[in-house]
Amino acid sequence: MRVLIVEDEKLATERLANLLQQADATIELVATAPSVRKTVELLKLKPQLDLIFMDIQLADGLSFEIFEQVPVEVPVIFTTAYDAYAVRAFKVNSIDYLLKPIDEDELKAALEKFRKLKPATTPGLGTLEQAMQLLKDGNRSYKNRFVVKMGEHLHMIPVEDVEYFYSYEKGTFLQTILGKRYTIDYTMDQLEQLVSPAHYFRVNRGYLVSIKAVQTIVAWSNSRLKLELTHPAPTEVVVSREKVQPFKTWLDS
Repeated sequence: MRVLIVEDEKLATERLANLLQQADATIELVATAPSVRKTVELLKLKPQLDLIFMDIQLADGLSFEIFEQVPVEVPVIFTTAYDAYAVRAFKVNSIDYLLKPIDEDELKAALEKFRKLKPATTPGLGTLEQAMQLLKDGNRSYKNRFVVKMGEHLHMIPVEDVEYFYSYEKGTFLQTILGKRYTIDYTMDQLEQLVSPAHYFRVNRGYLVSIKAVQTIVAWSNSRLKLELTHPAPTEVVVSREKVQPFKTWLDS
């Protein structure tokens, strides 16, 4: 595993490098970069990398600026002393978000998550989306939780607590088993790839429902089905005609 560390504090860089060696002696630290500018210069050289550990607040700006200046084609694990950037972090190539001081067990868990995304025979990972595509053979790792923002606070919503996802008036939302709704920063197409198809089904363009949320199924016009969910949706939830048969198969699986 070839790793780049982006960190502007020397002691933090050395500590992370030591923790990585303790976690896996085969990890190779290819380079370190202390700033946005140095990281951009390095990535323009297209070094062979598998994973980047990236602090968020660097001496010359936020590391998100790196993504605006150069393609970042490998997964990133963010390391930071602040949790305020978690939602923004997961919009880029982030596969995890570790708060400083980094806990050894949490680091090992993040590395294990990376290994599940990266087939062992693949010399270079490419983008996170490419890695996810390669995992359609049944070893795919699905999302365990969603980070939602309420005012100044971030909350973790376990996937099993989500009854359904839906789009409404140009926004995307999740509905929980406790009856609460949260705005999330994903499209419906992205969500369909992030959650397990064994538990969630995309019944139409606007709704992705958990099997636990389906209470009643009613025959509807044009050979469609209407669903009554545990917590009422803002609009009627109708299984589109072309998805009726796959939906029945999913229910019976």
